[in-house]
Amino acid sequence: MTPHRTLGNTHLATPPLVLGGNVFGWTADKADSFKVLDRFVERGGVMIDTADVYSAWVDGHDGGESESVISEWFETSGKRDKVILATKVGMLPGDGGEKLAPARIAAACDASLKRLKTDRIDVYFAHQDDENTPQEDVLEAFGKLIAAGKVCVIGASNFTADRLKSARDIARDHAGLPRYEILQPEYNLVARDEFEGALQDYCVAEDIAVTPYFGLASGYLTGKYRTKDDLEGQTRGDRVKHFLEGDGPNVLAAMDRIAEDTGATLPQIALAWLAAQPGITAPIASARTVDQLDDIMGMLDLELSEAQLESLTKAGQHETA
Repeated sequence: MTPHRTLGNTHLATPPLVLGGNVFGWTADKADSFKVLDRFVERGGVMIDTADVYSAWVDGHDGGESESVISEWFETSGKRDKVILATKVGMLPGDGGEKLAPARIAAACDASLKRLKTDRIDVYFAHQDDENTPQEDVLEAFGKLIAAGKVCVIGASNFTADRLKSARDIARDHAGLPRYEILQPEYNLVARDEFEGALQDYCVAEDIAVTPYFGLASGYLTGKYRTKDDLEGQTRGDRVKHFLEGDGPNVLAAMDRIAEDTGATLPQIALAWLAAQPGITAPIASARTVDQLDDIMGMLDLELSEAQLESLTKAGQHETA
């Protein structure tokens, strides 16, 4: 049984892997999504991450598609109480204003609860910062949801160190306001500069749980995109093409060497490196099929040596410069 890691200063805990729900209702149809979700729980997975905006970027989609698929899985599987459910507010337009306006937070939460057909959201993330809305007002809006039993814990995604600290300072200085207990930044072997440094240091010092997204760099760290020809016709080609230059090839070369030594796959190595970094609680990774899921969940049994971790870190060191 894989040891669980506590999500910061909360009552929640998860193995060091979170299942990303961005593919559900998009590149994974309902049948495949159900299979992936069933297998994730069967293998001891606990936390599922989605957002109201998934997958509004697809032609003909309005957002909420992922939440709707998950809710149908809850109904057919009866496994709602076996998972930690995380979703987000702040990127999907709708009633109540924009981004993190208090009325928008309230309306978006009710809409997510309706789509998910559940009575609570275990972790509710501010999907992005909103500098046009006072942070005290944002936290007050989240606090009302917690008081109503609609939300258990709140988190922040895509926040800078200064804005995360100021929000937590406000919560500390105003009784009754909730704190962001979990951070969800972009972080992986080839995208490190946004998290490493002040943000990582603050999270470690304050015991803020960190569940980074894009743990596989939109598929680049699987090794499937090594030349420009590999990008043609791929859904995420535009997201990964810049990794073909710079330190991306160096990172893949280091991963290839470790794969040869350990027998592990590149996704397992990338996620194991992430899970071993200071402050990281559990990286997020998505899977379209059960085979892909079984592959990434193999990271739970992979323990990289200090020398292997260091070689990976040095291979992408330029990304932090």
